[in-house]
Parts: sequence; C-alpha cells; structure tokens
Amino acid sequence: MQIDWTTFLLEITNFLALVWILKRFLYKPVLETLAQRRAGIERTLAEAKETEAQARSLQLQYETRLADWDKEKEAARAQSDAKMAAERTRQMQALAKTLAEERERSAAVEAHRQEESRREMEARALTQAHRFAAGVLSRLAGPELETRLVAVFIEDLSILPEDKLTDLRAALQAQEARASVASAFPLDEAQRKRIEEIIATRLGTAIPVDFGEDGTLLAGLRVSVGPWQLKMNLADELAFFAAASDHVD
Repeated sequence: MQIDWTTFLLEITNFLALVWILKRFLYKPVLETLAQRRAGIERTLAEAKETEAQARSLQLQYETRLADWDKEKEAARAQSDAKMAAERTRQMQALAKTLAEERERSAAVEAHRQEESRREMEARALTQAHRFAAGVLSRLAGPELETRLVAVFIEDLSILPEDKLTDLRAALQAQEARASVASAFPLDEAQRKRIEEIIATRLGTAIPVDFGEDGTLLAGLRVSVGPWQLKMNLADELAFFAAASDHVD
C-alpha cells in the first residue's frame, strides 16, 4: 500500500485548520461561557454567603435584642414592683396614721363625753346634796345649833393665823374700828361678852361691837370687823356649797 503524501498533507492541514477553527470559534467561547458561569456561580455563592452572614448577624442582633428586652422587662417589672411596694407602704403608713389620729380623736371625744358626764353627775349629786343638806340643816337650825356655832366661831378666831391678824390690825388703823355681829337668833349676854372679849384679845384692842339679828342666816353668825368678815352660819355655808356645785370642773 502506497501513501499519497499529498493527500496526507492535505488531511493534516485540514485537521489543523479544523482544530484552529474549533479552538477559535467554539472552544474559546465555551471556555469563556464556562468561566462566566463559574464566576456567576462564585458570585452567587459569595452573595449567598454574605446574605447568610447578614442573616446570622440579624439573627444574633435579634436574639441579643430579645435578651436585652427581657432584661429591660425584668428591670421595669422590678422597678414597678418596688414603686408599688413603696406606694403601698406609704399608703399603709398614711392609713395607719389616719386610723391612729381617728382613734385619738375618738378617744378625746369619748374622754370629753365622759368628763362632761362626770361633771353633770357631780353637779347633779352636789345639787341633790345641797338640797338635802339645806333641808336637813333647815330642820336642825335653832338656838342650840347656834350656840354650838358661836363656840366654833370663838375657837376659830382664837387660832386665826398671825399674818391675817396683822393685816386686819393694819386695816383697822386706817378707819374707825368697829365690829358688827349678826346672828340668826338673839344672843344672850354671856355669848355677847365672850364674842367682845375674843375680838378684843385677838385684835389687841377693845372696839365697839354692834349686835343684830338676821333670820336668813338660819343659824350661826356673820361677823364683820372693818374689811374683814367671818361667816359662821348655815346660810352662807349652803350658799358656798351651792356655788361650788355650779362651778364643778
């Protein structure tokens, strides 16, 4: 078999030409297309990774924000609970103070009411006692009781403190010394003499004594020596008792 070198060369030339044509017009565009696709895929992957990273970052931020929000809620709840507790304490203290003041006012009102009741009862008791005493003493009033009251007057005058006698003596020096003795019943001579003697003895000088009668005294004496007066009779004692019952504290 003989080789036709001319044909062989032409076929080689055609093959090389075909390879060049394929390389230039087919393989290179395919490579470029593949390169573009690869670049696109890599770009897409990069974008996907970036998106994933952003998503993770957003997720982390969201989780962090949720945690912070939970902490803020807990802090706000704790602050609110503290404020509510403080307000509740303040209101309880205010209520306790109001109740204490109300109890004090009630106690004061009750004490005042009881005091008024006590005063009214004392006043009624004193009034009743005055009426009873007035009735009893009015029935007991008589010359015998007056005789006893004259003796009491003489006894009281004999023990009258010296300072009162000094004031009385000084008052008598400034005016005409004279004594006045009123009795519910007539005094006998002996009684009058004893009264004159005790007055002269205690004052240190004899002074005129005027005797008179006043039935309103019931029994006893009312002696006036200058500005000084000694009441030793039932009427004045009952009047003093009645005045005391009208001013019961």
